[in-house]
Amino acid sequence: MNRRTLLMTGAAAALLPGAALAHGPTRQKLTTSVEVAAEPADVWAVIGDFQDMSWHPAVVSQTGEGGNEIDATRVLFLSDQGDAGPKIAEVLYKYDATKMTYSYRITEVAVEVLPVTNYSSHLTVTARDGGGSVVEWRGAFYRGYPNNDPPPELSDEAALEAVGGVYKAGLDALVERFGAPAS
Repeated sequence: MNRRTLLMTGAAAALLPGAALAHGPTRQKLTTSVEVAAEPADVWAVIGDFQDMSWHPAVVSQTGEGGNEIDATRVLFLSDQGDAGPKIAEVLYKYDATKMTYSYRITEVAVEVLPVTNYSSHLTVTARDGGGSVVEWRGAFYRGYPNNDPPPELSDEAALEAVGGVYKAGLDALVERFGAPAS
């Protein structure tokens, strides 16, 4: 590189100090798990049907099509207002009853309901050493505001807190239902 090119590059960098630091959102990842006293098959019988999320306390009602087949859909209603209230539409993209796991994506949600975009999640039940089960819920998503400088309610922190709250409420409900394993 000649001296003139170096000077021009340096001048451009000086004029645009934030340009080198500008970037879009980073994909967030969250994994939460809980141990319950019930055997995996018993836990899977409760949470393994993609069309039935009644085990989660935030879900008031739901509709869906396709059972547990790939591309099955469900809509989770989070209030008794039906379509007029907060809801989350999802599609199933992976299902394995033998391995007690399924994966789904959110296809539609208002960021006021859940401040995320491009959300995908995996729910898995495995045997726990010493008896009982481990339920793992993990997800990957972007914050609700896709550009730089998000408002606080659509930031990475808000997205992580909201998804963490969803996972915690569901997993806590499973502990309440099945009990915690003996130490």
